[in-house]
Amino acid sequence: MSYQNLLVEEKEGIVHLTINRPKALNALNQETMGELAQFFGEDYADRRDITGVLLRGAGDRSFVAGADIKEFLGVAAAGSGEDMARKGQAVFFLIERFHRPVIALVNGFALGGGCELAIACHMRVATDTARFGQPEVNLGIIPGYGGTQRLNQLIGKGKAMELTLTGNMIDAAEAHRIGLVNYALPAEAAEEKALEILKTIGTKGPVAIEESIKAINAYYAGSQFDYEAEAFGRASATEDFMEGAAAFVEKRKANFRGK
Repeated sequence: MSYQNLLVEEKEGIVHLTINRPKALNALNQETMGELAQFFGEDYADRRDITGVLLRGAGDRSFVAGADIKEFLGVAAAGSGEDMARKGQAVFFLIERFHRPVIALVNGFALGGGCELAIACHMRVATDTARFGQPEVNLGIIPGYGGTQRLNQLIGKGKAMELTLTGNMIDAAEAHRIGLVNYALPAEAAEEKALEILKTIGTKGPVAIEESIKAINAYYAGSQFDYEAEAFGRASATEDFMEGAAAFVEKRKANFRGK
């Protein structure tokens, strides 16, 4: 149970899980994704003695600012975008299907893969400085870790289309208004609310909690995620993505050519 990019602390049956890459705004590189898979799929997979997990990003600037774009460029060059998407989806399924509630405490930026991580959690409590977005189209690519499916489930087709196709960010108040987050509160109150929810759940029947999570998730089971992974693979193989990602790294405007 050794992690390089995660901090784990148990308090009163609640696991405080922190993505600890503040210098990179907690961006999700493959090492971090592997550690999340280890935590949810192995180390804590059979821990029935815990109440739930509170997931956050280190510092106050960012929950998770996205995925590691330089790694994306390497994946695209290797032509393995679909495989990357499927691996990312598998990690986030571990979170969505975790046997105890996982609440994302969103502080600062939750963009791209960070937004997808937050919406894979069972609930979201945002600080009033939180910002959400799926800006992948700015890079010539699409969300690939479940964003096209879970965003639709949470906020409806119209708003999901708007956020995904414009790549615009929204603030915590708007995220709460459209149902993307359960609560939007000042930082200290946001953590108190998240812990209050987990502690309330902890007083209920553990088997009932676990079965409720399974039952609610069952409504959304289907093959739609397969299409997303395939589409991500196609988009990552385009010249537009190589240009968009390079422009992001070089801090310039992308010149998309539709190829």
